[in-house]
Amino acid sequence: MVVRAGREFLAIPGPTTMPDEVLQAMHRPALDIYSDAMVELSDSLHRDLSKLFATKGRSYIYIANGHGAWEAVLSNVLSRGDKVLVLESGRFAMGWGSAAAAMGAEVEILQGSYRRAVRPAEVEARLRLDKDHSIKAILVVQVDTASGVLNDIAAIGRAIKAAGHPALFMVDAVASLGCMPFEMDAWGIDVAMSGSQKGLMSPPGLGFVAVGDRAREVHRSAGLRTPYWDWTQREGPEHYQKYAGTAPVHLLFALRQALNMLFAEGLDNVFLRHRLLAAAVRRAVAVWAEGQVLSFNIEDPAERADTVTTVLVANGTDPVALQRYCKEKCGVVLGVGIGDLSGQAFRIAHMGHVNAPMMLGTLGVIEMGLTALRIPHGAGGTAAAIQYLGDNVPA
Repeated sequence: MVVRAGREFLAIPGPTTMPDEVLQAMHRPALDIYSDAMVELSDSLHRDLSKLFATKGRSYIYIANGHGAWEAVLSNVLSRGDKVLVLESGRFAMGWGSAAAAMGAEVEILQGSYRRAVRPAEVEARLRLDKDHSIKAILVVQVDTASGVLNDIAAIGRAIKAAGHPALFMVDAVASLGCMPFEMDAWGIDVAMSGSQKGLMSPPGLGFVAVGDRAREVHRSAGLRTPYWDWTQREGPEHYQKYAGTAPVHLLFALRQALNMLFAEGLDNVFLRHRLLAAAVRRAVAVWAEGQVLSFNIEDPAERADTVTTVLVANGTDPVALQRYCKEKCGVVLGVGIGDLSGQAFRIAHMGHVNAPMMLGTLGVIEMGLTALRIPHGAGGTAAAIQYLGDNVPA
């Protein structure tokens, strides 16, 4: 016996649920890629992406996922043998560093933890020791979707400046852009990248890179530049060069509609919606944790992201059983534990096209699964989330 029917709900941190309006935007004939309409579409998207990154710099669109955007960033500013410093706080900055190593860079890890954010003071101390400025770039994520951590990018930027170090500050905003504040120029970021399938509510397949003046200068002498990723090539006189060939027209239609929706809601309202729903999820998890089996992966509440919550499962309890129950019986798909947390956690995404009924329904299903599987938990987690929203969303 199951209580699932109709549309399955994705509570995973990407790809996220796409709004019907975004799906409908793609359901149309292809556009003439040599037309004025194509040029206008591209220009509007590049302009609005820079607005979303909060930069005066230029943005680029790649037919790629986030891993492709990682490579786009690295290849445009590094030469073989350059040293990069990776700030560990989970899985994804480490993955970016692995890509750099595979491309011929020397990679140093500033060791951190899956349980906490990067410590800006540790970044400053390491950079002060680099007297000959051998470190050419610093890699970090704003939100790590494996650990659920939020790194204080502004504070890390201040630490780099305090150290007086010229390394490029490069930030992965895949799990935060369009959901949480991101201020590229104000925070001293030289290069930022993201993808289409999370907060931007679009299909996977588009990667975005935003570039500041310092990175553009370094780019001139970068030795890893290749034709597809190259920023200079994409600034050529022919419009098709913006995509290194045929434009991904229908993905661009989807992105245009998604950005229209974000700007119509207002970014401040979008960020507030995510803060409220994330806090409601955390209220529920805090109550469930009273059963001494579930707990937050990120120990400091101030370091928990507003886009994904990673929940540890102890005492030999199998999180896969809960995930399977929620999916097969109820039609809610939870994120699995990945990286160092494989088999030890599940993840609740609250990013992109989400609202109160979606999140309260997800929490209700999780609590139902905990009850059905006899997993010890504090009672009333979903009720605590409802109470929080009732108290904080005014009449």
